[in-house]
Amino acid sequence: MVNPWAGEVALVLDGEGCVMRLTLGALAEMEAALETGSLVDLVARFETGAFSSRDVLAVIVAGLRGGGWRGSAADLLSAEIEGGPLMAARAAAQLLTRAFALPEGGG
Repeated sequence: MVNPWAGEVALVLDGEGCVMRLTLGALAEMEAALETGSLVDLVARFETGAFSSRDVLAVIVAGLRGGGWRGSAADLLSAEIEGGPLMAARAAAQLLTRAFALPEGGG
């Protein structure tokens, strides 16, 4: 079970449920991995639909790491995300939203 108040998002990876969360450390790691722009630029790409698969991968890895996963981006290359690329993109967008906004009805 995920806690949206803690910014958590669920993802099923290789048939196993995972909880993702963007901690400050995970955000810093993600920003370094992208090597382009700031977090504001990344959020803007998601808001306008101009994000890349690299953006999605970076957000998913950061979220998984923030949730306690010890893998790397290379581990996700052969992993199966339930729902495929579309679900991965939705989960990444949800992570960013929950990291920087209160859940609906929370403010």
